[in-house]
Amino acid sequence: MNFQLTEDQLMLREMAREVAERDIAPFAADADLNQEFPRRQFEAIRDAGLLGLPFPEEVGGQGATTLDYVIVMEEISRACASTGVTFSVQTSLAGLPLFRFGNEAQRQQFLAPLNRGEKLGAYSLSEANSGTDAASLTCAARRDGDHYVVNGTKMWVTNGYHADTYIVYVTVDPALKYKGITALIIEKGTPGFTFGKKEDKLGIRGSATYELVFQDCRVPVANRLGEEGEGFKIAMWTLDGGRIGIAAQAIGIAQAALDAATRYTQERVQFGKPLSEQQAIAFTLAEMATDIEAARLLMYRAAVLKDEGEDHTQAASMAKLLASETAMRVTTQAVQLHGGYGYVREFPVERLMRDAKITEIYEGTSEVQRMVISRAELSVR
Repeated sequence: MNFQLTEDQLMLREMAREVAERDIAPFAADADLNQEFPRRQFEAIRDAGLLGLPFPEEVGGQGATTLDYVIVMEEISRACASTGVTFSVQTSLAGLPLFRFGNEAQRQQFLAPLNRGEKLGAYSLSEANSGTDAASLTCAARRDGDHYVVNGTKMWVTNGYHADTYIVYVTVDPALKYKGITALIIEKGTPGFTFGKKEDKLGIRGSATYELVFQDCRVPVANRLGEEGEGFKIAMWTLDGGRIGIAAQAIGIAQAALDAATRYTQERVQFGKPLSEQQAIAFTLAEMATDIEAARLLMYRAAVLKDEGEDHTQAASMAKLLASETAMRVTTQAVQLHGGYGYVREFPVERLMRDAKITEIYEGTSEVQRMVISRAELSVR
């Protein structure tokens, strides 16, 4: 078992870190303060050739791996969590289902432009009354010849108004519950497709989160992803991969908080010496670093399992659970180590703490991850 990254992966990480520090981090505070969508940051990722990492070249990808992707994802999120989730949705939630379940025409029409950065993707499963219980969604699609007519609303859609291509999960028959859920590819500008309110969030405020509204929206049957009734399977498979990306986001946030806390405690002098030389403070930093590294290794394991074509459902949930709860714990500790300075916008740790919270919620709450992990564990006993 080799725990070392390859030379190519180390070079990729260094390149991603340079892009993040130069083109993303300087704008993170303003994106948060002004709820400014990180368009130029995303374009910097595109221009560096970091989009489409886990996809083959014939669909505009880089021919790399999931592990390569999460290495980059961590560095981007370390600089700006809002940019990180934009990158994650583009790759994991929009790109992966198009590649796995799309036909060749759909891959070329919808996936290749995402991988080249010509278009932005989004994923839409949740509704006002359908979150964890995804099978209870009510946004409906009625077959009408060679089109579906879609009516209903969707919630919590990352990239929101700014996206171009949306993977939208609808039901062709609510009585069928999860067996009626179907995935449709819907493009912005389709008649009958509009946007509701933009959410005013606690954290990742640069990320645009919108409501989608469909009123007699006609979508070609050719834009169906997979078969009718396969949508729930597609959505759950997609979330397995997406959770690895969110683990990387959480680790990036936690690492940024540890970096900030380390700098601050080395510079802040109390009782005649730097805070970092106080044993209680030093031990806290040690625990933070250990927790982050443990989460990182779980994330790497989940990514490698996915790359090897192995079942990674439980591993992805483990990585996401530990990484997100580590991010929340580490960022809270970082605020505490800063004292009163940690509670003001002048220092980044208050933003990092707000950003960390969502990683315990989206793409399956921590409670959902415990359900997934425990079910897998009990099934082998």
